[in-house]
Amino acid sequence: MEDHKQIGEAAERTGLSLRTIRYYEEVGLITPSARSHGGFRLYTESDIARLMLVKRMKPLGFSLDEMRDLLGVLDELERTDLGADARASAHVRLGEFEAAADERCASLRSQLETAEEFAHSLRRESRQQLHQGESGGGDQ
Repeated sequence: MEDHKQIGEAAERTGLSLRTIRYYEEVGLITPSARSHGGFRLYTESDIARLMLVKRMKPLGFSLDEMRDLLGVLDELERTDLGADARASAHVRLGEFEAAADERCASLRSQLETAEEFAHSLRRESRQQLHQGESGGGDQ
């Protein structure tokens, strides 16, 4: 029998809030593998891995539908009874997600570079102002 974790431990392991995990369940992204006798959500390592995947997609701007689609593709690829054509189609779709993720990472790198240049210019301006204040004298 697989070891099950309650939602609190899943939240701790993933860095997601309880509210976020419940929301992901509500919108159909993640379904707990089981429930305890008291009705508590129970998550397997596989469920936690899915939560981490969703967490990693979020900063890249993937929509809930895109996240759901990728999870569906991954589920298809895990099936042992999937025909060759369906498997090939799923691999193509997975490749499309990979390309989209690469593009979004490149865009984020560009944004980060711009932000770092801005922060550098502010530091430079701050140092210049500090030096001007020190050399400009306060004889007023």
